[in-house]
Amino acid sequence: MDINSVFKNNEEWIKSKLSADENYFDNLASGQKPEFLYIGCSDSRVTAEDLMGIKPGEAFVHRNIANLVNNVDLSVMSVLNYSVRHLKVNHIVVCGHYNCGGVKAAMQPVDMGLLNPWLRTIRDVYRLHKDELNAIEDEGKRYDRLVELNVQEQCFNLIKTAAVQQAAIERGLTVHGWVFDIRTGKLIDLKIDFDKVLENVREIYNLYPEA
Repeated sequence: MDINSVFKNNEEWIKSKLSADENYFDNLASGQKPEFLYIGCSDSRVTAEDLMGIKPGEAFVHRNIANLVNNVDLSVMSVLNYSVRHLKVNHIVVCGHYNCGGVKAAMQPVDMGLLNPWLRTIRDVYRLHKDELNAIEDEGKRYDRLVELNVQEQCFNLIKTAAVQQAAIERGLTVHGWVFDIRTGKLIDLKIDFDKVLENVREIYNLYPEA
């Protein structure tokens, strides 16, 4: 596809939306009140709205390499605080995917240059769970498991933040960990026990004590 095709496709998209609903863009411009904050991978094969089957305006979306939630990354922290404290989302989803290039790169003992600091977060996940991961002989299954554990740890990182703790107490916000199986199209819920993790995490990362 060349760049000019994009603008042609845009014109066709506008026509299709207006033919179905003449007020489509007026409604879109009136504001947003999404139910979800979706934190996913930047992989070009994985799009949030398509795999969730939702419409524009139903999810606030942030994407980066390997769906990381790093507390010193101003981009993800700004998105988190805006969506939780201003848009008042009620669910935060961290969605990884199998065959993730970022996770795969972190498994390799190779100098990746500028990517090293970013990949270190995933390598730290491996370090935390190395006994479980090293016990998996099949490399493909070990790769899949690291994808899942990375999602889990990013969910924990969310729960360590004041914004999430406050919203969980005040209005019942919850955090979810999902994996998209790019080989089958299936969305998998890792069933993270949010209440239990919140209770355990807040023993140390208690930034918003209950009144």
